[in-house]
Amino acid sequence: MAMTLITTNTESNAASSSFTSSIDSTYKLYIFKFIDVNPATNAAEFTFNGSIDGGSNYNVTKTTTSFNAYHSEGGGSPAVSYDTTNDLAQSTAFVSIAMDVSYDADSGLAGTLWLFNPSDTTYVTHFYSTIPFMGYSTPNYQEVRRVGGYFNSTDNIDAVQFKMSSGNFDGTIKMYGVG
Repeated sequence: MAMTLITTNTESNAASSSFTSSIDSTYKLYIFKFIDVNPATNAAEFTFNGSIDGGSNYNVTKTTTSFNAYHSEGGGSPAVSYDTTNDLAQSTAFVSIAMDVSYDADSGLAGTLWLFNPSDTTYVTHFYSTIPFMGYSTPNYQEVRRVGGYFNSTDNIDAVQFKMSSGNFDGTIKMYGVG
């Protein structure tokens, strides 16, 4: 199946990045690509949420789970850990898809979020993300955070917003349709 670029948001010192159009029944899979996303505030979390009203509110109930894998630049201390602190259970909060991101010049994040069949009104909408980044609390460590979950609603998820938990950010986010 081919990926079709739908929209590119290039942000500079932005509080958020929203995709409020073109998430519809055209595609059953939407992929968001994050390129050189850098927070203005050290140790910020990169988050997202969905909307069922075209972006007027980003407060869809969801359940998530997450884990991190990390490894030091020096070759030591590799590990994988389940992260219970950022799991959501029937919450309307924004999902943390990268946490503790450093704002250093050699840091920031990149990655992908997959959104499955957001216009289906029979079943809930699932998503998962994979985001490599450099952590603030663990300098010189490469981390990869994986988050999966579902919006517990059979309403259309018709808008998505990304933002840092604190401060603004720079970066590019591309939205693709697959089908």
